[in-house]
Amino acid sequence: MRWAPADLKQITTRTLTDYDRSAETFWAGTREHDVSQNIAALVERLHGAPPFAILDFGCGPGRDLHTLQALGHAPVGLEGSHRLAAMARAYSGCEVWEQDFLKLSLPRERFDGVFANAALFHVPRQELPRVLAELHATLKPLGALMSSNPRGNDEEGWQRGRYGVFHSLAGWRRFMGDAGFAELTHYYRPAGLPRAQQPWLASVWRKAERGMHR
Repeated sequence: MRWAPADLKQITTRTLTDYDRSAETFWAGTREHDVSQNIAALVERLHGAPPFAILDFGCGPGRDLHTLQALGHAPVGLEGSHRLAAMARAYSGCEVWEQDFLKLSLPRERFDGVFANAALFHVPRQELPRVLAELHATLKPLGALMSSNPRGNDEEGWQRGRYGVFHSLAGWRRFMGDAGFAELTHYYRPAGLPRAQQPWLASVWRKAERGMHR
């Protein structure tokens, strides 16, 4: 099935409306989540010397922006929800760009890294190649991207008022490879649990020249 522009607009509107409506509850439920493993997985693989310019893609209320800044880096947030973007600015003090994931406007070769924690799974598979290409373009040469998504068998659809895609490792590898990224590592979260109790698939990727990533 191929979504028409009106369908994609509805997907974005419904998902962001749900986040706006539940912003305070979402913040209360995620504020203490420990994603230090994901932050370290990205930062340890960034090229050059810190501080690093990092795009927190789908930054939510700003938890990880705050952490990245405290670590001495120069993070910029990007968030589609108006309420969450305002909360992120207030909490972190960082610059936050309010942008629809399907209508990005990103500077070329601006960032050393992209931190996409629990965000890219909201992009319909139909649109994912274009979005990944835009993230590839905003990375500096040898830049890196960390993604963490709820894993599955490539199901796609609505879950509790929000649109999501539940990627398999094989499926995610195809999308990332086709977008010009080379895999550095992948792992499942939370750490230390049996695989059946690890619903999140995290991975880190290096920006490669197109055609050179295989």
